Amino acid sequence: MLFSASVFPFAGVAGETFAVDSRQISNFKVTSEQSTFGSLEFVGGLVMNSDNAQFGALSSIRFRPDGRHFVGVLDTGHWMTGAIERDSEGRLLGLSSVEISPMVGEGGSTEKTKWLVDAEGLALRDGEIVVGFEQRHRVDVYPDAGFETSPPLRSVPFLIPAGELRRNGGFETVVVAPTSSPLAGAVLVVAERSVDPDGNFLAAILEGPLKGRFTLKRRDRYDATDAAFLPNGDLLLLERRFELSTGIGMRIRRIKGSSIRPGAVVDGEVLLEAGFGAQIDNMEGLDVVVGTDGTPHIIITSDDNHSILERSLMLEFRLNEVDAKSTTN
Repeated sequence: MLFSASVFPFAGVAGETFAVDSRQISNFKVTSEQSTFGSLEFVGGLVMNSDNAQFGALSSIRFRPDGRHFVGVLDTGHWMTGAIERDSEGRLLGLSSVEISPMVGEGGSTEKTKWLVDAEGLALRDGEIVVGFEQRHRVDVYPDAGFETSPPLRSVPFLIPAGELRRNGGFETVVVAPTSSPLAGAVLVVAERSVDPDGNFLAAILEGPLKGRFTLKRRDRYDATDAAFLPNGDLLLLERRFELSTGIGMRIRRIKGSSIRPGAVVDGEVLLEAGFGAQIDNMEGLDVVVGTDGTPHIIITSDDNHSILERSLMLEFRLNEVDAKSTTN
């Protein structure tokens, strides 16, 4: 595995730009140069560190239409914005223009009690940013632009009774469907570890013509941590597992968009599964961007929990052309 370092300018004050030191990851597997994993091709990755004590704990990341600038939420109740930089071969090189700002609560002030501001899921749509919180479960909508200094505009009813949600297993996944799909641009939520009597993840379509609850098949004791829609309307689900007997694991499942509807139990094929032999950690964020080659690229990030035992990672995969052009809606 080969690394190279890049550092961007430092300002050091919350709400102002600061430096993130990034080392490139050349190989996804620790002891192999294999780059193709089924329909996915590993493009590259980063190990990221910063002297800014707030950096880390990244729960979800969403990219702007340019595929470069991003908005993220930290489970400490902060926003993180910035941009990715690429090298001459188009591989991830580092982050620039990174800023972290405290989220503003309903009363117009910042809240430092973690269980009240445990931001886990994030979605962008025209003029709005939708954030899912766990522990004090809610789905709040912020203005875009101006979210860094604004309290939420409103809360969205999430259809699932709060009593059915585990305190630390709520809405890790918040995602907006394509407007051209049968879901018509609706917000969807999936719970991390809250399940129905059959052991399936609780989920809901919060608005639109197919508004209602559904469930997502839970398999192999994985937890759901994020998701993003492909351009054709299929849903990619990121899952994470940690057990003393099996160690850490990451998985991506592809779910047909046409299967997501009220009352359904949805499932999908596994595109990628990896464990300790790969460059993974506590993987919590996933988004899809369209690469310069016109194919979907999947970017995955980890939450280091501000622990010296965990790493902040960003990984990128390309979905091959046949899968990218398939139609399911």
